[in-house]
Amino acid sequence: MERIHSVLSVSISEFKQNPRKVMEEAHRQPVVVLNHNRPVFYTVSPELMAEIAELYDDRQLSKLVQSRLKSVERSVKVNLDDM
Repeated sequence: MERIHSVLSVSISEFKQNPRKVMEEAHRQPVVVLNHNRPVFYTVSPELMAEIAELYDDRQLSKLVQSRLKSVERSVKVNLDDM
């Protein structure tokens, strides 16, 4: 059994008939498209994809900051008003 990472699902046949309708009825929620009751792909609205991409970028930046902080030999206290 495969794990499905969406509350909403639709058959591939139904999706092919009217993908726009499927996405409108999803109200910005992700939709899993099934073929023979198995997930084939997920589809998301452009707005949700933008949110996901931003969260991913934030996470990658956080990892970079954490790794750089670990490599700092000494810290220097600064006052932002002095900059």
